[in-house]
Amino acid sequence: MARDIVGIDVHVHLSDEFTQKAKGDRTAQMARYFGRERPPVSIDEMADQYRARKMMAVIMNTRDETITGLTPVPNDHVASAVKKHPDVFLAFGAIDPWTGKLALDEIKRCKDLGLSGMGELNPARQHFFANDIRFYPLWEQCAKLNMPILFHGGMAAAGAGTPGGMGIKLKYSQPIHLDEVAADFPELKIISAHPTWPWTAESLAIARHKANYYIDLSGWAPKYFPAELVHNINTLLQDKAMFGSDWPAIGVERWLEEFQQVNMKPEVRKKIMVDNAVQFFGLTL
Repeated sequence: MARDIVGIDVHVHLSDEFTQKAKGDRTAQMARYFGRERPPVSIDEMADQYRARKMMAVIMNTRDETITGLTPVPNDHVASAVKKHPDVFLAFGAIDPWTGKLALDEIKRCKDLGLSGMGELNPARQHFFANDIRFYPLWEQCAKLNMPILFHGGMAAAGAGTPGGMGIKLKYSQPIHLDEVAADFPELKIISAHPTWPWTAESLAIARHKANYYIDLSGWAPKYFPAELVHNINTLLQDKAMFGSDWPAIGVERWLEEFQQVNMKPEVRKKIMVDNAVQFFGLTL
């Protein structure tokens, strides 16, 4: 790995033709919500873009076939991206928590595929509470295999502005449900994705209280970051927050440009952009 990495984007999604087709109507709906066209970008193109930025990226996969009936993108697809571009990509595997033993087996298979964790689990779209003990065997398996989990938190852009929100139910993505998981599985590393509005303070409190709970800053343009979020990541939580864009929903260049305008100590900015992710993932740069 190159030693001049200036950023590790811990939350990106593939947007190649295969992945876009698998997501069905959500691709077009998300483009409308963010006001940003989403033409297909091949895995090789995506790797070249991050390489040119002197950045690495962590690819998220997702699946929700029990609720939506959509055929998921195989975890082998994201694993192949890492194998082809190991200097640029890490990746997380996806499970549908309602599939029981199949999900348990898939976590182990993702470990064998060389993936770095599990996510993005999206409780709002998958209709589950993370602290429901029916799903505890999954979190136990992740802890046992040293596979961190990334959960979507807060308001969902997917479905936003549509009648019924495309069936997505926000109550499931309240961060407080992850507090119990972090408490019951202290060896399990958890990332709560996004500023988690309207429950931003909850996520910040959990990150302060639980050493194994982290946040990423993806999915929101930094110019809209609440003052409470900026204050905490600039002080008490400077070791617990990581750069994430949620590309292609948010353009990386826009995120970086706006983040430069956020009032932040230079040493903290470097932690958020690179150092915290290096430590979290145990990277050697």
